[in-house]
Amino acid sequence: MKLSQLMIVATVALAAAVPATSALAQEKQQYMPVLSYRTGPYAPNGNPIANGIVDYYKLVNARGGINGVKLLIEECETMYDTARSVECYERLKNKNGGAAVIQPWSTGATYAITEKAPTDKIPLVTLGYGRSESADGTVFKWNFPVAGNYWVAGDVLVQAIGKAEGGLDKLKGKKIALVYHDSPFGKESLPILHERARMHGFTLQELPVTAPGVEQKATWLQVRQNRPDYVILWGFGVMNSTALKEAQATGYPREKMYGVWWSGAEPDVRDVGDGAKGYNSVALQNSADYDAKVVKETLEKVYGKGQGTGSKDEVGQVLWLRGAMSAMLTIEGIRAAQERFGKGKVMTGEQVRWGLENLNLDQKKLDALGFAGVLRPISTSCQDHMGAYWARMQTWDGKAWKITSDWMQGDEQIIKPMVKAAAAKYAAEKKLTPRTPADCQS
Repeated sequence: MKLSQLMIVATVALAAAVPATSALAQEKQQYMPVLSYRTGPYAPNGNPIANGIVDYYKLVNARGGINGVKLLIEECETMYDTARSVECYERLKNKNGGAAVIQPWSTGATYAITEKAPTDKIPLVTLGYGRSESADGTVFKWNFPVAGNYWVAGDVLVQAIGKAEGGLDKLKGKKIALVYHDSPFGKESLPILHERARMHGFTLQELPVTAPGVEQKATWLQVRQNRPDYVILWGFGVMNSTALKEAQATGYPREKMYGVWWSGAEPDVRDVGDGAKGYNSVALQNSADYDAKVVKETLEKVYGKGQGTGSKDEVGQVLWLRGAMSAMLTIEGIRAAQERFGKGKVMTGEQVRWGLENLNLDQKKLDALGFAGVLRPISTSCQDHMGAYWARMQTWDGKAWKITSDWMQGDEQIIKPMVKAAAAKYAAEKKLTPRTPADCQS
């Protein structure tokens, strides 16, 4: 299907899911822009993410909205391009009463929009991507890497490799190759892996791959020559399946490969099949889960009504569930804002920022929302915009992802000082004054 046809299909499908303008005028609406990438080289990953977001928003509407406030959904195609993402942000931020929250869905876009959010007073929710140091809410007032940042991912990956060796002390003298996407996303891996290498005495071989990552023969020639004990794959999109195919071709054991959570979804391994068997990835709390209550409820109340955004077969897959999870966190930020500023009212960006900063999703709330077993409780604050350090490991068995570890926690004694130092450096560069206790109450 051609690009123009794809965009028409997406537009028509979305228009069909949104009530007519005359009807909308009669009810309160919270405008929810969706920056999606359904076309371009990363479309196989972008589509299930966007479908999970939009499906969850539709489910919220089917449940009656947020205390009666329905959601008005509008997508904008970014092709995972930073410039196009910024264009979409600028085009949508003031529409339909204004955006109260934005999910950039790209680390490059997050870096760019971070500079705009304080002026526009629009919070950014970046689930498992973006700027790792933005977990420090005293400097990054408008950024929310809720549920986990890249440094949690990198830390848990090293812990998992250490466990495979029989303890972190056994990593001394080992060689770990880092095959990473040569972009802001990929470079986010470096601080935490450098720190862990210093602590445990392993050698980190850095092997950047030019986007989109379809050419890696030279990279895997280096892997074959250097024979590292482990490979950490920090890729996205076609780069991941290409890496696994090259590993298979060069005879590198897949069970010695550990991927970041953007390298651990169905599109990354489906085409490789048994060739990727044994490959490990850290899970951003969620893995695939077809039995989750939110999955079953979406199939019943959205797809059962003929209003599904994509194929119902992907509902419950890793990226669909990640999109739904991120959408849920934005909705709960709005709900928390309503608790303070008025139930049943449309919230502003400033109000939603407060809500996101005061999330308290305990197990009872997660169970009620349908996310039991998908993620652990999350609690944010002025100082902590992330709210959780937990992850799990999953392994591809040739046909599906299977959780293969207990819950693992990123080491806060390592990560928190890194976040604080990097945030302080950012504040100095941008001449920002960290927030005061009074500001934290506002």
